[in-house]
Amino acid sequence: MLKIENLHAFYGKSHVLHGVHFEVGQGEIVALLGRNGSGRSTTAKAIMGMVACTGSIEWNDRQTLGLKAYEIAHLGIGYVPENRDIFPKLTVHQNLMLGQKGKAAAKKARWSFADMYQMFPRLQERQHTEAGVLSGGEQQMLTLCRTLMGDPDLIIIDEPTEGLAPKIVELVGDYLKKLKERGVSVLLIEQKLTIAMAISDRALVMGHGSIVFQGTPDTLRADAYTRKEWLEV
Repeated sequence: MLKIENLHAFYGKSHVLHGVHFEVGQGEIVALLGRNGSGRSTTAKAIMGMVACTGSIEWNDRQTLGLKAYEIAHLGIGYVPENRDIFPKLTVHQNLMLGQKGKAAAKKARWSFADMYQMFPRLQERQHTEAGVLSGGEQQMLTLCRTLMGDPDLIIIDEPTEGLAPKIVELVGDYLKKLKERGVSVLLIEQKLTIAMAISDRALVMGHGSIVFQGTPDTLRADAYTRKEWLEV
């Protein structure tokens, strides 16, 4: 589905990504790990057409490099940013409505309002509440659900458990596994190794703007050098 080769990204004159390469297959959860500043969030933004890049990004054999973010989203790639971009003055339900592609597409989508409220009952309880007064965990749930309402085939999620209570972290992990069950691929950018290693099929480790490890979670657990050099504080 997603194939990245020799990807370089820049912020002005600053060269951030250096020849990144990896793939995400259909129905696969891939964890992108690394310390702050390693280039993980820039990789997500590069895939979504939000930073200047060179190299190759293919989505279902189509080159997306140079497309605008909304064009990439319409191709079936969803993006949940780290900063939880909700619409604070709109209600929970209105936020979810904005995630839909349109009436015709919504009828064929694999996700519905009922699905969102079943997975996260707290959102149903607060569906008529302005999103700006929700807790951090509730806003994270809302952001995830709003992205899903666009019926993506791949969802890129940047630090979904940041600042969340342990019970909510566990809930998010269960949520991501449900995405896989419905055939949605996930690129998970995460610092918490416990959740990332528990739910992912493969793990990637970034360091200084490059991929320094690719393998299964079990392989990474056994690789003390990689964990110490590129992950542990």
